[in-house]
Amino acid sequence: MTGAERTEQGPRLTPRGAATRRRIIEAAADLMYVRGVSATTLDDVRAASGTSKSQLYNHFADKEQLVRAVVRLRSEQIMEREQVALRRLRSFNGLVRWRDAIVQRNALRKGAYGCVIGSIAGEVSDQDEVARIALAETFEEWEDLIEAGLRRMQDAGTLAAGADPRKLAIGLMAALQGGYLLAQAAHDVTPMEIALDMALDHVRMYLSAR
Repeated sequence: MTGAERTEQGPRLTPRGAATRRRIIEAAADLMYVRGVSATTLDDVRAASGTSKSQLYNHFADKEQLVRAVVRLRSEQIMEREQVALRRLRSFNGLVRWRDAIVQRNALRKGAYGCVIGSIAGEVSDQDEVARIALAETFEEWEDLIEAGLRRMQDAGTLAAGADPRKLAIGLMAALQGGYLLAQAAHDVTPMEIALDMALDHVRMYLSAR
């Protein structure tokens, strides 16, 4: 179980209660992504989710609990997507395809809003230790997927034995998250493309001649 999954779990719910809870979390996640965590109020979430004040507070005693639930949801969504993209990674071309998919997805909104978990991390990591740990573990799990792909490349002989897959994975993640931030500020994905391409160029230095 990841830190995201360990953030506060409520009591067992009826199907109807679970659907209401999910609706509240999804509405909050959408609002917090576009407006930011600080600018999103519980009244905003209640209106967007079509729930009453009593329903909202029945599931979440305060905003902190709701933010932690949003972190859990976004972490699950990111890891589900990245599992599909990276679980069979075993070539440099696969890394390039992963890069292209992320850039193209971000280009659809012209770089606005940033990474769905990176943007939350920037707001809550210094205020909520539970959320910070959950986010850090999600980033680590994401890095683990990249590292596993690089190790498969190493096992296949396409990545040099002297390469450090862990360090390369962290470098790629740093380039990705920095790229998200710069693209968000510019409303242009070009900085993200450059950051990821430079990180990939570093990986390319370790490719074995075949």
